[in-house]
This record gives sequence, C-alpha cells and structure tokens, in this order.
Amino acid sequence: MADPIDSALDLLRRLNPKDVKTNVDHLISLNPDLTEDLLESVDIPLVVKKCSKTKRDFLCCDYNRDGDSWRSPWSNEFEPPVEEGEGVTPSDRIRKMEIKANEAFDVYRELYFEGGISSVYLWDMDDGFAGCVLLKKSVSPSPKSSGSWDSIHVFDAQDRARTAHYKLTSTVILSLGTDSEALGGLDLSGNMVRQVEADMAVEDDTSHVANIGKMVEDMELKMRNLLQEVYFGKAKDVVGDLRSIPPLSQTNRDRATQREMISGISR
Repeated sequence: MADPIDSALDLLRRLNPKDVKTNVDHLISLNPDLTEDLLESVDIPLVVKKCSKTKRDFLCCDYNRDGDSWRSPWSNEFEPPVEEGEGVTPSDRIRKMEIKANEAFDVYRELYFEGGISSVYLWDMDDGFAGCVLLKKSVSPSPKSSGSWDSIHVFDAQDRARTAHYKLTSTVILSLGTDSEALGGLDLSGNMVRQVEADMAVEDDTSHVANIGKMVEDMELKMRNLLQEVYFGKAKDVVGDLRSIPPLSQTNRDRATQREMISGISR
C-alpha cells in the first residue's frame, strides 16, 4: 500500500498550483495525521498577519510557526500568544542579526518590489545558524486581473575561520490571472526551486546579513530572468501559435510574402 504522504504529494502535483493552499487544507481535513508532513513538504503562498504590538504586517510560514501561533519578526512575540515557556525564540546574538536582516530586507523590498511585505526569521544551529527570507507582493490592476509573487529563501550558515559556508534553497511561487469578455480567461501559476552554495568572507555578524542579502538578490534576479525569458517566452509562443491577433488571411499573406523573399534571396 502506498505511503499516505507520498500519495498526497503526488495528488498535489497533478492539481492546479494556484489552488495549492485550498487543496492542502482539504487533505489535512481528510487525514489530520499528515498535517506536519504536508506543511513541511509543500510550499504554499505566504499568509499575512499583523503584529498586535507594533501594528506591522508580517509573513507566516512553517519556520515561525508553533502550533496555531506565529512569531512576529518585529516584536519577537507569538500571534496569538502562546503559554509561558512555549514557543522557540532565537538567542540574543541571533535575534540581533534577525533585527538587522529585517531592516535590510525592508529596504530591499521597497527598492525591488515597490511595496509588498518582507519578513526574516533566524534560529540557532549547533555549528552556526539558519533562517529564511520571505517576500510577498500582490497586485490587482483591475477587478478581473490579479497577480502575486511569493519568494521563500531558506538558508543555513556554518561558521568557519574568517569565512562561512552558506547553503541557499530558493522557491518562487507565481500566480497570474485575467478574465475578460474580449480575450477570455488566462491563468499562469506554478513554482520554481533553485539551490546554491557559497563560501564567503566574514568579519562580524553584520557580514552575515550582507552575504545573505547578496545571495538572495542574485538568486531572485536569476529566477526572475529565467521566468521571463524561458517560461513566459514559451507561453507567449504557444499562445501565438494557437491564436492570431490579426485576421488569419492577413497572417497567411504575410507568411507567403516572407517565403517569397527568402526564396528570392536564396537564388
């Protein structure tokens, strides 16, 4: 008999990526024993919550979750509050880095996304530390069109003599949709995962923030270019082959003229 978690993941791969959160919720309601495994294995669009202490929005994922509560990067407190002694928080040294990282990526978000929400979470490891950088931007230019970008960058840093070894796994969840009477409906949704490792010089804890920022910036640029040039370019070609904006007769005449020109040149 197939393992339930394998069957659940196989089912999710066959369904519309746009509905992944709804489908995960349905699977959890059918089999609550899969809750932890599904939340750890499946990348879903980031959920936004508000910090009751600072009144600032923050992003939620499995890395800042404790049961049904999520830790705010702005106050270091859980929303809703957990019982005393529960909920894991970073050490003083890691928390100071977390504050600096959130300040840095708040500027990065404004420069590259011109809005949206960012959150950074760090936690202690035996030989260093680990963390995640979360970025989310949603737009609705019209009542019938919308889009969202969710990027999840998970990393770990192993301290060495004057250097650190970083491992970064980046996931981008993209969803674009439009529906109009003239053109009909269009839905482009999916996710992309990439990994990279690097050794970088470290002078102090501030260097860690700068190094992680550079790796995330480079990775997002590469993934954005790949999406634009390969995936969107291919989708554009497919749509172009299926449907022509000019009348078909005009398109056929243009192609015939092009063939005549090529034939004349070859002579």
